[in-house]
Amino acid sequence: MALKKQLFRDDETPIFDDAIIYKRGDQWQFRMWLEKEHKYVRKSLRTKNKATALDRAKSYYLEIHSNVQQGKTYFSISTKEGVELYIKYREKDLTAGLIVEGRLGTIKTHLDHWLSFIKKDTKIRDLARTDCEGYYYFRTNKDKKKRIASLTTVLNEQSTINAMMKYLFRQNEVYIDSFDFKKLPRVDKGDDDIRRACFKPDEIGAVETALLEHAAEASKNLDDEDNFKQFITCYYFLLAMKTGLRTGEQRQLLWGDVSWTEHKDSFNEVSLVKIKVRAITSKVRRTRSFMVRENGYLEDFREKQWAKIREYEKKNNLEEMNLGTALVFSHDGRTMLDERVMKLHFIKILKLAKIETDNRDLVPYSFRHYFITSRIMSGLSYRQISDMCGTSATQIENTYYHLNEEILRTNAMAGYKLREGGLIEPEAHEHFKD
Repeated sequence: MALKKQLFRDDETPIFDDAIIYKRGDQWQFRMWLEKEHKYVRKSLRTKNKATALDRAKSYYLEIHSNVQQGKTYFSISTKEGVELYIKYREKDLTAGLIVEGRLGTIKTHLDHWLSFIKKDTKIRDLARTDCEGYYYFRTNKDKKKRIASLTTVLNEQSTINAMMKYLFRQNEVYIDSFDFKKLPRVDKGDDDIRRACFKPDEIGAVETALLEHAAEASKNLDDEDNFKQFITCYYFLLAMKTGLRTGEQRQLLWGDVSWTEHKDSFNEVSLVKIKVRAITSKVRRTRSFMVRENGYLEDFREKQWAKIREYEKKNNLEEMNLGTALVFSHDGRTMLDERVMKLHFIKILKLAKIETDNRDLVPYSFRHYFITSRIMSGLSYRQISDMCGTSATQIENTYYHLNEEILRTNAMAGYKLREGGLIEPEAHEHFKD
C-alpha cells in the first residue's frame, strides 16, 4: 500500500510506506491510509516525545497491517448493519429451500430483541464476549411493559444470536465468534409446561362448539372483509384441532394438498380427508401424508371460500387461479392468513367457550398438543403418531407420554387384582383363589 499523501510538512514523519506521525498542538498523532477501505486511520499517540511516538506508531501499524493481511477491516459496521448482513445470508437459505418462511421470521424477531438490548448504532467490532451477560435479565425484566420472555425463548434467542456472530466472524466483521451468555438452567420440557399449554379433554368440545358458532355468525355477511377473515380463522382452528398440523404447515396448505376418500368396512362407511404436507413447508423438511376424520368441515368451508375468491378475482380484474394452487386458509387464495388476526379470534374463542386461562399458556399451537395427547390415549403407537405429525417417535414419547392422568393411573394399577371391594398387591395373588 502506497501513501496517499506524498508531500510532507516539517512536523510530519513517514513510517514504513503508508503511515506517518504528525503533531497536533504538542501531541503526536498517527495516521495510516487503508487502500481497501479508502479511509485514513487516525489515532492519538498521547506523547510529546517523538521517539516514543515512533515506537507506538510502529506498534499500531504492525497490528493494523496484520489484520489487513488476514482480510479484516478496520472500520466497523454497526450492530444493525451486522444483523442486516446475516438476514440477507439467511434469505438465501429460504430461497434454496433450506429453511421455511416461518423460521426466517423467528430469526428476525430474535435479532430485533438483541438490537434492543445491545443498541442499533453500537460498533460491532467493539463488542466483547462478556457484553451479553445481562441479556437474560433484560428479556425477563418484569418492569418492562412487554411480555416477559420464558427461559426457553431466551435460550433460543441466544442460540440465534451466536449463530449470527459465527457468520460475521467468518466474514471478518467481528473479532469474536460468540458471546459468553450467562449460564442458564436446563429447560424442563416435561409435564407442567405442556399441561399449561394444552386443552383438557372436557374443554375441546366447548371450543369446537364456540368455533362453529363464531363461524356461523361471520357467515351471515361474508361480503364484509373482517367477517370473512373471522370465518376463515374459525375453520383454520377446526382443522388444527382435527389434524395437529404445525402453524407454518397449515398456513401454507394448498387445496391441491387436500383430497377426500371413503373408507368402508363391515359396519359403516366413513369419509376421510387426506392431507399432504410438502417438504418445503415442513419444519423437518420431509414430505408426509396422513388421513383423518374431520366431520366434513373442509368441504363446507371450501364451497363458501371458493365462491368468495371468484368474486374477489372479478372485482379486482385478476386472472382466475387454479383451485389446486390456492391457499386453503386465505381470503384471496394468494395471501396467507394473518397471524395477528388468528391470535385475536383465538382469544375470543376461549372467552366464548368459557375456558379458564389463568396460569396457562394456551395458544393456537395448543391444538397440536391436544391432538397428539388424544392420539396417544386412543391407542396409536408413537410411530403412527410420528408419521402423522412429522415428529420423531422418541420425542413424542419423551414429551407427551406422562401428561395424561389416565395413563398414570393405568400404569399404577397394572398387575393389581380386585377382590371383595379391595385391591390386592400382585405379590399376594398367589395366596388367594377365586
